Amino acid sequence: MTTETILANAELVLPHEVIRGSLRLSGGHIRDIAAGASVPPGAIDCDGDLVMPGLIELHTDTLERHIQPRPKVDWPHAAAIIAHDAELASVGITTVFDALRVGSVVSNTKLGYGEYARALADEILDLRAQGALRVSHFLHLRAELCSETLIEELAKFGAADRIGIVSLMDHTPGQRQFSDLTQLRNYVTGKYGLSEAEFALHIEGRRALSARIGGAHEAAAVAAARRYGAVLASHDDTTAPQVAVSAGHGVRFAEFPTTETAAAACRAHGIQVMMGAPNLIRGGSHSGNVAAETLAGAGLLDILSSDYVPSALLSGGLMLGDLWGDLARGIATVTAAPAAAAGLTDRGRLEVGARADVIRVTRIGRAGAVRGVWVEGQRAG
Repeated sequence: MTTETILANAELVLPHEVIRGSLRLSGGHIRDIAAGASVPPGAIDCDGDLVMPGLIELHTDTLERHIQPRPKVDWPHAAAIIAHDAELASVGITTVFDALRVGSVVSNTKLGYGEYARALADEILDLRAQGALRVSHFLHLRAELCSETLIEELAKFGAADRIGIVSLMDHTPGQRQFSDLTQLRNYVTGKYGLSEAEFALHIEGRRALSARIGGAHEAAAVAAARRYGAVLASHDDTTAPQVAVSAGHGVRFAEFPTTETAAAACRAHGIQVMMGAPNLIRGGSHSGNVAAETLAGAGLLDILSSDYVPSALLSGGLMLGDLWGDLARGIATVTAAPAAAAGLTDRGRLEVGARADVIRVTRIGRAGAVRGVWVEGQRAG
């Protein structure tokens, strides 16, 4: 028997406007949208709450927090993935691209890091196949260009792995996110206890690694994205020439450009700009890069990501709605825009025929509380 759900007397956040009305969900899709405050028999009276598409997260590091809740603590992965999934559902995220690093440094015993993505991807996909997860999961492979094993790790994935995004991550010291070596020194020496001499050797080694194989890794990552049928993203673009290279690769969206110059270059090349919702909420970047609010005010912000705080996605979309004086536009940065950037045509908008991923939200000041989550029309939170 097909389950039907009617969400009535709600403020419906449609693609370009907000109206008082009702939404009928059936068979996994939105079947009807009607204007008016009436509450039909059997409907859920939303009492003026916002009803909007489920949020779509393209880049999140929070699975790592569940797997390693404390340094050197490896939590059982199935339990960690299920908890991560439940946290996302609780804050209104109904589609997630779980970000997994590919490319490792295995020769440095103190500052190296090993391979994990293939094994963890198998665990995520297996739990999904078992029906153990509440929200829709895709994979986002973060291709670390300044690494030793990227090509070998990319070869272990294929088109059947639900890889929606491949991002080009270049953490070579002295550029992009690590342009300021003082900030990098503070981070690395604080985390690993390096001496000045050890830090200098680290910089020299990573730069030499990048010079030797960075170009081959970049070409391999671009080719892998095509092989998987995945969207390509850039990461931490800082200069217009870097953006031009991204455009040449066919990059669809830019994750966290670090300067307004880079964001403007993205716009000129038709590349969507994604910024972190924590940057917006905190009033600036924690690493000294351009503020998300600055880009929003300049009309250079298209997509938000929760990055490391899942609840930030909803708050960020609401804040942008307030900033722009257009709630529908603000919510589109966490629904329709990320869906389009990732090539998902079936979700992200309240439209008849769309996938019934829907959330109910009570506005509380500048933030919002999620009061209901439906994934393909089924209650998930």
